[in-house]
Amino acid sequence: MNYGILNVLELLGALGFFIYGMKVMSEGIQKAAGNNLRSILSTMTSNRYTGVLTGFLITAIVQSSSATTVMTVSFVNAGLISLVESAGIMMGANIGTTITGWLVTLLGFKVKISAFALPLLAVAMPMMFSKKQSLKNWAEFMIGFSLLFMGLDALKGAVPDIKNNPEVLAFLADYSNPGILSRLMFVGIGTLLTIIVQSSSAAMSLTIVLCAQGLPIEIGAAMVLGENIGTTITAELAALIGNVHAKRSAKIHSMFNIIGVTWMVILLPHFIDLIHSIWPAPTGGDADKYTLATFHTLFNSMNVLIMIWFVPQLVRFATKLVISKGDDDEEFHLTYLGTQGAPMTTEMSIVEAQKETMKFGKITNKMMELLKKQLREDNEGKRAKQRDKIAEYENMTDEIEENIASYLVKISEQALSEDASIKVRSILSITTDLERVADIILRMSKDIQRGNKQKLVFTEKQHENIARIFALIDEAFTAMRNNLESPYGKMDIGEAIRIESEINDLKAKLRKRHLKDTEVKEYDVKSGLIYKDLFFSAEKIGDHLINVSEAVRGDFGRDDEDM
Repeated sequence: MNYGILNVLELLGALGFFIYGMKVMSEGIQKAAGNNLRSILSTMTSNRYTGVLTGFLITAIVQSSSATTVMTVSFVNAGLISLVESAGIMMGANIGTTITGWLVTLLGFKVKISAFALPLLAVAMPMMFSKKQSLKNWAEFMIGFSLLFMGLDALKGAVPDIKNNPEVLAFLADYSNPGILSRLMFVGIGTLLTIIVQSSSAAMSLTIVLCAQGLPIEIGAAMVLGENIGTTITAELAALIGNVHAKRSAKIHSMFNIIGVTWMVILLPHFIDLIHSIWPAPTGGDADKYTLATFHTLFNSMNVLIMIWFVPQLVRFATKLVISKGDDDEEFHLTYLGTQGAPMTTEMSIVEAQKETMKFGKITNKMMELLKKQLREDNEGKRAKQRDKIAEYENMTDEIEENIASYLVKISEQALSEDASIKVRSILSITTDLERVADIILRMSKDIQRGNKQKLVFTEKQHENIARIFALIDEAFTAMRNNLESPYGKMDIGEAIRIESEINDLKAKLRKRHLKDTEVKEYDVKSGLIYKDLFFSAEKIGDHLINVSEAVRGDFGRDDEDM
């Protein structure tokens, strides 16, 4: 068979065409799905069983198990989901990625692609110039769908013609009933192929096309098993810069796939015989297309059904396998792993950023709780630990704000829809306000420390007034965090506005009362200054918290000067 360098380049070009079409289609459907995608993501924190459903649905929608697993690792890294929940999501992603194989099998060979791809492009192009963003999103999906199958058509023409080359068929005939070592060799080839093309869906599609051209099903099935292992590399690479929890999550994904491949390599001939009884067909190539797609789906589904009962054991083994290097390694960070490994598409990246602003909100809330403890604490040793923790969290918030800003800049390098652009600006505004909240709390902590050093004591009335405004700040934090967990856009922030109004009214009353008490020397001037700074600062926190709620709604808050 004459298959030279130009033929190889043609094959690589066709594969690139196919992957690009998949990318465009994936981005289009994510933009069109919008809020529905976020609704699916909100179920992540339930349990491993709903996690399987979540992983399946997300991967079926975005047509990328790599995107799902990288996102899952980053959520574990941020402390948003547990290892058990992440295991369920990754298992579901393995089933979701089998959808591509059926898409290629059912449409790629049964329908004359050129008969509908170009007319579909003709319909989509005018929609791209529509003023309605939803129409543009669906147009992008249709264009990607057309390009995907035009790429598949090119792929079918570029792969070696095995059927009409007796010498190749004779060579492959030796592997039509491969032994365990031969199976492992083709598992390795499938793994390498997936690592090279960085897409298990593309590798699977190429394998289906090769089987349609005469590649023995036993070889194709072994390659598919290797593709299952190859897809774990992306998550492992993403976890390299993560904490110990992220590394354990990626390890669970790898173990799940490797264990599944191990038992299937042993049972492969019997399993293929079973599938041949499901898809009997007169022509070998036609039968093998369906056989391979069925094999992929059944194997991944059965592996999930078996392994889901052993998730706690996988978690324990991963914990022993990946040993923590200390407290820093255990700390949950808001590190954007989506920028590593497989590139995250715009909608998924924004969802990830939104999830991590929720974590940012929790950190500032923890700082406020520590501040209240510091104010009430009499033991200097305990006060010092609380001050140090507040300072540590404040340093973390500086890093978080910088990371989020850098991440959003990378997102903005892609073509953003109007809706996505508003969300990016909202998230930037939110992180700025939350970082200022952290700065104010650190400053209040230092004010309290200054008073402790000078052995200043508040009167009972001062303590009561500070407790009143702090209680309102607690309510403001609760309202803000509830709003952060809601879909961005038009929403009711009436509760947050009511609390903000109460904080402003109370601050005005406390200021007026403070001036009168100072005149009549109700309390020491130095303690009075710290007391005033505390309730003034509390009101500033309230301003920034309402700014966050307004940004979630799509309005951008006031840029108050508090520094």
